[in-house]
Amino acid sequence: MKAMKLNKTVSSCLLRLLKPYSSSFHWTSTMAASAKTSEGMKTVDESDVGISCFISQLPGFRGILKQRYADFIVNEVDMDGNVVRLTSLDVSPEMDVKEEDKRRSSDDVPQSYASAIESFRSLCSASDAERMETLVNQVTSGAEDEISPVVLDPSSDKSKRTAIHNFVKEKFKFLVTDTVDGPDPSSKCIRVRVNSGNAGGKRSKKRKERGDKPFDSRGSEHWPADVGKFLKFHLYKENKDTQEALGLIGKMLGVQPKSFGFSGTKDKRSVSTQRVTVFKQQSSKLAALNKRLFGIKVGDFCLVKEGLLLGQLMGNRFTITLRGVVADSEETIKKSAESLGKDGFINYFGLQRFGSGSVPTHHVGAALLKGEWKEAVDMILDPREINEAREYYKETGDIDGTLRQLPRYLVAERAILQCLKKCPGNYLQALKGIPRTLRMMYVHSYQSYLWNNAASLRVQKYGTNQVVLGDLVSTKVDDAKRIVGSLNSEQKENSEEALDCDQLDDTAVVDLPGERSDLVKVVGIEDVEAGTYPTSDIVLPLPGSRVIYPSNDIAEIFHDLAKKDGISLTESIHGVKEFSITSMTGGYRRVFQKPIDFEWELLTYTDSNKPLAETDLDRITMEKPVDKVGSAEETESDSNQPESCETDLKDSEQTQLALKMALTLPSSCYATMAIRELLKTSTSVAYHKTLN
Repeated sequence: MKAMKLNKTVSSCLLRLLKPYSSSFHWTSTMAASAKTSEGMKTVDESDVGISCFISQLPGFRGILKQRYADFIVNEVDMDGNVVRLTSLDVSPEMDVKEEDKRRSSDDVPQSYASAIESFRSLCSASDAERMETLVNQVTSGAEDEISPVVLDPSSDKSKRTAIHNFVKEKFKFLVTDTVDGPDPSSKCIRVRVNSGNAGGKRSKKRKERGDKPFDSRGSEHWPADVGKFLKFHLYKENKDTQEALGLIGKMLGVQPKSFGFSGTKDKRSVSTQRVTVFKQQSSKLAALNKRLFGIKVGDFCLVKEGLLLGQLMGNRFTITLRGVVADSEETIKKSAESLGKDGFINYFGLQRFGSGSVPTHHVGAALLKGEWKEAVDMILDPREINEAREYYKETGDIDGTLRQLPRYLVAERAILQCLKKCPGNYLQALKGIPRTLRMMYVHSYQSYLWNNAASLRVQKYGTNQVVLGDLVSTKVDDAKRIVGSLNSEQKENSEEALDCDQLDDTAVVDLPGERSDLVKVVGIEDVEAGTYPTSDIVLPLPGSRVIYPSNDIAEIFHDLAKKDGISLTESIHGVKEFSITSMTGGYRRVFQKPIDFEWELLTYTDSNKPLAETDLDRITMEKPVDKVGSAEETESDSNQPESCETDLKDSEQTQLALKMALTLPSSCYATMAIRELLKTSTSVAYHKTLN
């Protein structure tokens, strides 16, 4: 942990800014309470979702989180531990792929497929081999217009058909296969046709089958085979969420949102940089969008072979500035910061996990687990943003009119109403109309609710500085990359039925995969006596079919809370797998987390609208942020001198104190929970609005 070094001048400035915080504690408590009813609505409080404990017993201090969105900077950390930054908006001419003529693309260049045809003969009849040879010769000769598909001889042997499908996919990349009915019910035929991209038109089977793919497979039809099919770029955005930003870019490019791959979403109220991939797009087309995009920039282009998938990140690097800091002494701030760096924080799921509407997402999740489809729909349609539209719908039943009033960013609400328009009263089908990762968020948030309560009980009963009999711990045999690799493998192999927490955002991927029982164990008496495991190894499960629970009394809270909500963690009361806790593998999450490469410093400022931290775009455009006070390495340069106390403190009410921090957290952690440990106050948006 790196801390600031203050010279005498700066220290004297800070002494004049520091105020007795204890006298204002009652005021902040009152503000926190009133925040729940501000703007005429109730918001989720930390205590509602099981967040109640701290690691340190130090007094907190006042600080405003996200007064400006630029006070919360997030840079993704890739799987190799590199911090992702936007460093260039330019694209070199050689970056663009030279697309080849459709008749002369690398897959269509005349070449000898004689050996492949001979190999094909071993899989099928002589007549099938002749049909395939004729088709291949037609394509490679350039006469691909009006080339009819060929249908191979019927076969009831599924393994043989599978072998043929795989052979054609590997050896004849310009062809595609599918299965059609044979002459009798017990047989099937393989149909082989030219892969022309648009062969089937709007109602083609290929278009229908795109639904569950991780990206939209459309793109240039003439892309050479010897270059990467995905364009990777760094997405920089200000005060926009990831889906919104990619939606705008996709609209400008004329591609669907599924064309893009990313490893996780980032906070909307922030400045963030992350990696994104897009299928078969030219870098020059994306770079040209920079002149038209507001609050969004793209750059650092390169071609890669594979698209990004959710969860493919090591974590995030945060640069957080707390403004309006009020503490009883400089020592309070120093001790709190040092404690956070040394001891860390309780790894709660933050309030973002449970939504910002009037109905928390875990309440919706509970309804889904109980099979109460209509109640779940009603709760999703309840948030304050759509009260007028919802009232209109209740009064008129006019779905089209309601949809016209709904903002497009309310994806779930719009999806539900569109489905109800087609299938009135079919609430389950309406719920399934919500994009998969979004609809699974509700069930995952209920798992998070149970986990938070269990973590609080663990801290209340056994403290934070010891491993006790019956605890669950991650074992020493694994390292970070092994865990990540095992998890990614599980996600690929079980993407449909083995649902993992959480595939929606960067803070949701579980630490350990549920199947790997060798990665966790129950602490025995010999482990306690030998002191084998530190507290940083303690984990708690996210309920699912393949997890184990602690063997002490902490396990009871999972089942007791679920039972109180009418939910069983061991049996499903309905047959809808994706909304069943028993069809989820579950996972494990570390109870305590320490920030990585933690740095902090105190700043003074007089203009609340002036940035106090440098963004990636600032570095590119050479715009210098506000001068710092008490930097770690002060120089004699005028540009690096602290602001003059004599000038700034003419009116002490106008000069304020800020705490700037930089820290890296794994992808499963919430930075707001680290801030909560520091301030000892609520992290709710409503509360911090009252501080403004």
